Parts: sequence; C-alpha cells; structure tokens
Amino acid sequence: MPIVAEFLIAALIVVGAFFLLVGSFALAKLPDMMRRLHGPTKATTLGVGSILIASMAYAAVVRGTLSIHELLITLFLFLTAPVTAFMVAKAHILRDRRERAKLPPTGSEKGWATLDPSPGSTDELAGFERK
Repeated sequence: MPIVAEFLIAALIVVGAFFLLVGSFALAKLPDMMRRLHGPTKATTLGVGSILIASMAYAAVVRGTLSIHELLITLFLFLTAPVTAFMVAKAHILRDRRERAKLPPTGSEKGWATLDPSPGSTDELAGFERK
C-alpha cells in the first residue's frame, strides 16, 4: 500500500476518533437537553462519516474496488441526523413549557412550537380547532 494512502487513511481515522470523542463528551457533560443534542448530531456525525470514508479509501486501495456499503451508510447518516435532531428539538420545545417561556418572541402570532396555543392563553388546547 502506498505511504500516502496510509497517511490519508490514518488521518481520517484520527480525525473521526477525535470528533467521536468530542461528541460523546458533549452528550455526557452538557447541562440540558437542547445543548446535549449538538454532540451526537454534529460532532459524532462527522466522526462516523470520517471513519466510514477512511474505510472506503482502505477498500479502494487494498482491493481496488469502490465500497458502496460505506458510501450508502455515510449518505444515510448525513441525511437523517439533521432531521432527527430537528424533530427531537421540536418535540422538546413543544413539551417543556419552562423552556418555551425562555424563547424570544417570534414576531408573529404563532409560537415556536407547531401546536403552540395562542399568546396569553392559559388553556393548553386554546386556539386549536376541535372536530
């Protein structure tokens, strides 16, 4: 195996391991759920992506073929992680009233959460159409 390929693969693995470590540390140590969400969705996604790309490069150098499995896993990871983080954050905002009170105003009648009641309402279901 060429020395340049070995250094490239080793660098991708080290970078990936660093991002995984930072993401895991953030998940364990940050104080609240909304800040904890950034660890696995940002740093850990980059870490796993980097290791998968290193695996693709290794397969290409050693076997001489492109590994489609790692490419598909990487694409799936980069497409689903932001969507999952968005859905978890949206559910957290909707469920936690204390957090919702700390959010800045949106500048419109609608709140931050999709099912937010109308402003000034004390009823949790105020503003919803009942059928």
